[in-house]
Amino acid sequence: QVRLVESGGGLVQPGGSLKLSCIVSENIFDFNNIMWHRQAPGKERDFVAAINVNGRTNYTDSVKGRFTISRDSAKNTVYLQMDSLKPEDAAVYYCNANIFARQYWGQGTQVTLSL
Repeated sequence: QVRLVESGGGLVQPGGSLKLSCIVSENIFDFNNIMWHRQAPGKERDFVAAINVNGRTNYTDSVKGRFTISRDSAKNTVYLQMDSLKPEDAAVYYCNANIFARQYWGQGTQVTLSL
């Protein structure tokens, strides 16, 4: 059973930074992609960033230049560094690992922006 555990969420002021972590129970190179998604209240879950098995990264337009996805293969961990946070970044952030048609999700970590 593949498990993904996210951490690092919290309360931050606009303009601040957070670094999310996703620990995967298996070798991260066993997956085609590991991604971050987010879901705000009343909205659908949306793609944020991805890193594939070759290390290629991809971002949704709204976070380009502000968020960075990276990985530490020795720790089976994928990170999402979030800088210059905006109120619209507030959401539950989910880690996703996929290989072909199989997808695995973590439980999510809450990111809240203070007023």
